[in-house]
Amino acid sequence: MANPVLTASGTFSFGLDKPHGFNVQELGAVVTKTVTLRPRKGASQTRTVETPAGMLNAIGLQNPGVAVLAREFAPRWRRWRVPVVVSILGSTVEEYGLVASRLDSVENVSGVEVNISSPNAERGGMEFGQVAETAAAATRAVVDATTLPVIAKLTPNVTDLVSIARAVVDAGADALCVANTLQAMAIDADARRPVISTTFSGLSGPAIKPVVLRMVYQVSRAVEVPVLGCGGIRNGLDAVEFLLAGATAVQVGTSTFVNPAAPLDVLNGLRDYMAKHDVNDVTELVGAAQVG
Repeated sequence: MANPVLTASGTFSFGLDKPHGFNVQELGAVVTKTVTLRPRKGASQTRTVETPAGMLNAIGLQNPGVAVLAREFAPRWRRWRVPVVVSILGSTVEEYGLVASRLDSVENVSGVEVNISSPNAERGGMEFGQVAETAAAATRAVVDATTLPVIAKLTPNVTDLVSIARAVVDAGADALCVANTLQAMAIDADARRPVISTTFSGLSGPAIKPVVLRMVYQVSRAVEVPVLGCGGIRNGLDAVEFLLAGATAVQVGTSTFVNPAAPLDVLNGLRDYMAKHDVNDVTELVGAAQVG
């Protein structure tokens, strides 16, 4: 990657309907919306609701399926020099491998991100990522099915993320993304019912940043592969904090719903910080705040 700022899965679609004037080529990489073996309609409305310092969502992994991505979307990435990483999800361990295998020979796909962390999948996602053995099994299925680099996206909805991180690295993951959304809910007091149609949903945005920052710190000290920080990053200083905690790169997600140019603003803010503090290489920041 040319720099350490990426989009987060589910917040930039497939990169083809980006805001007017948004130069995707300036990013370090694009991570797509999650795709599955077959198309998914997703959850019924209501799917999203704003919360203090964040957002709840339960989109339900709506997507056109991996075949459509390979046939219709990937050819349009040919004009980009920025790498495209495809997020994938399976309903079974075997299905994770099948989706990965369908991408292995697709031009313009630079890697896969294994979604073993979404709390909003009817089947798949977080149900695999909460136990070290199943997280490792899904990761291994992908690693065995593709020659592409493999990033495992971990769930924060566990008591011991470090053991799961180690398990997926042992299973062959080339990098880790820490983390997905925190399971949460909202209630309509007047209607006396949950606001989100699925009852439970995923909390993202600035509200989860301190939690994920701690997880990045812990996980990066426990594994030897790169860690991508993802959770509540809005500006360059947020990105710097994640790098100092041990992240090699960051993903920008929910903030794009408030500011569509957020990923580029984060990148520019990071560059401003480096210039102000005479940092010549961003790797000088990685893990610099770790103590002991």
